[in-house]
Amino acid sequence: MSAASTAAGAGVGLRTPHYRAFVDDPPSVDWVEVHSENFFGAGGYDLHVLDRVRSHYAVSLHGVGLSLGAAANDAEDARFERHLARLAALCARVEPALVSEHLCWGALDGRHFNDLLPLPYTRDALKRFAARVQRVQDVLKRPLLVENVSSYVAFDATEMTEFEFLAALVRATGCRVLFDVNNLYVNAVNFGFDAFDVLQKFPVDTVDEIHLAGHLVTRDALVDDHGACVAPAVWKLYEHALARFGAVPTLVEWDTRVPPLPVLLAEADAARARMDTYRA
Repeated sequence: MSAASTAAGAGVGLRTPHYRAFVDDPPSVDWVEVHSENFFGAGGYDLHVLDRVRSHYAVSLHGVGLSLGAAANDAEDARFERHLARLAALCARVEPALVSEHLCWGALDGRHFNDLLPLPYTRDALKRFAARVQRVQDVLKRPLLVENVSSYVAFDATEMTEFEFLAALVRATGCRVLFDVNNLYVNAVNFGFDAFDVLQKFPVDTVDEIHLAGHLVTRDALVDDHGACVAPAVWKLYEHALARFGAVPTLVEWDTRVPPLPVLLAEADAARARMDTYRA
């Protein structure tokens, strides 16, 4: 494959409405990210597009279905291993620059719920999550990036914050972090904590990728729907993230109400401009 093997600069999520544009006239963007599970099939148009895109861009695989935080039992362990085997096969085909998943659970007894559900941030949950992360890294033979998630409820049993849990996970497994700035902002507003304080305390040498996205403002809460431009408050938080973590690869996600491609590329350009300002 001729594309660079390392993601750098500002990228966009590759979504179905934009397939044709990426195949016919590859746009000016630094790299792309795809949801891993959309390409688990043995063939078909999706994989054809991904092969074409991979010849022009570095590709990041972003998973939503491993359910790393699910309870351990025979049915769930079997589901996890099946999913991991398919991810490993896709990695062998694509040779991705980055592979990531979420700090969450979304399956029980072998059944998948198609949601990213929050964890109880306890020592027991950390031990179980770390074992799964280590298993993924052993199979893929590379560090896994783990992303903080947006959530709307919290467990009474929690013993630490999400970001204390994530930092401890890095120490335990050597994994890396995909820091979602929009998710941090959404949770800070919904739960009433200081997002800037989280940034200042999070370890600087752990973050290999940043996500940006839009959110929905409702009467009761912010909803991380990936259906709008990045909000001004999130851009401000992103600038602080750049100052804290450096100009790490940044990805703009847009999954609902997907706009024309030029709108998405303009968001990536805005991220890149901020990265360039930081470098200067």
